[in-house]
Amino acid sequence: MRMNAVEIAMQNSPMRIHLSQLKNQLTMKKQISFSGAGQRADIGEMKIFRILPNRYADAVGPFVFLDHIAPTLQTSSNKGTGAHPHRGIATLTYVLNGEDEHFDSAGNYAAVNSGGVQWMKAGSGIIHDESVSADSKSDNKLIHGFQFWINLPAKNKTEKPEYIAVQSDSVPRKSLINESGWIKIIAGEYEDRKSVIPQYSEQFIFHIHLNPGKQFTLNNLDNLETAAFLPLENAFLNDREFQKGEFIEFETGDGIIEIKNNGEIATDIILFGGERYPEPIVAQGPFVMNSHQQIAEAYKDFYEGKYGEIKSGIH
Repeated sequence: MRMNAVEIAMQNSPMRIHLSQLKNQLTMKKQISFSGAGQRADIGEMKIFRILPNRYADAVGPFVFLDHIAPTLQTSSNKGTGAHPHRGIATLTYVLNGEDEHFDSAGNYAAVNSGGVQWMKAGSGIIHDESVSADSKSDNKLIHGFQFWINLPAKNKTEKPEYIAVQSDSVPRKSLINESGWIKIIAGEYEDRKSVIPQYSEQFIFHIHLNPGKQFTLNNLDNLETAAFLPLENAFLNDREFQKGEFIEFETGDGIIEIKNNGEIATDIILFGGERYPEPIVAQGPFVMNSHQQIAEAYKDFYEGKYGEIKSGIH
């Protein structure tokens, strides 16, 4: 069929080309850089996998560390990690199952239960101790969770320490359309829900629970460093199937992330990332700074007792 001059003009009009480009941008999927499993880093009875850093990535956005406390039935008392220092970061612990008890040298104490979050800004230096145990408010003996380290910008690394405890019912959550599941906003924001966890650059941690046979798409992640972790079941991410226990990093460019659950039971996805950290990263032991000199100073101040001490009976 031959087109007349008007039809030819419309076919090649800037508006039509713009709409076509927009459609392509909305449907383009982020490319996957790599995937892999974590390395064992057990503490006592806790079965732990070190997800980040790994052989391919030192950081994802502001996140420089991620441990997965794999699901384990607790059979004895957990003595915790032991008192230890931090400087230059904020730690974030997300407890899917269990109870996380926190003490620190600034006098903070709290215990959060299943579904809760603990956030501690180490800033200029702090000593803390954490222990994850069975939930005292439940008969369930399962412990399961994550700990992230968030690299603070240089200007915030010398600020006063801070602490926030968020119980499960205060963690923002939103149901997905078509009874597909739900999303919890551990850090950052999604649509009209926003976490109370402070942000020093754009960052997000989402816990997505996807029902069998459902799918979910996330956009607005252009130019952000983004990664996913599958703690319990397999899932398809941008048309590729990944196994439980896999860490998946996406390329930074434009595109959406499409998650599909083709299994017979619900699956969970931890999706996290943010703006690329623009300053030098020097990490050693419990300290993350911007130079080796600052690392040396962090150790010196710790050994000179400048981080204080955890006082007994603070709770």
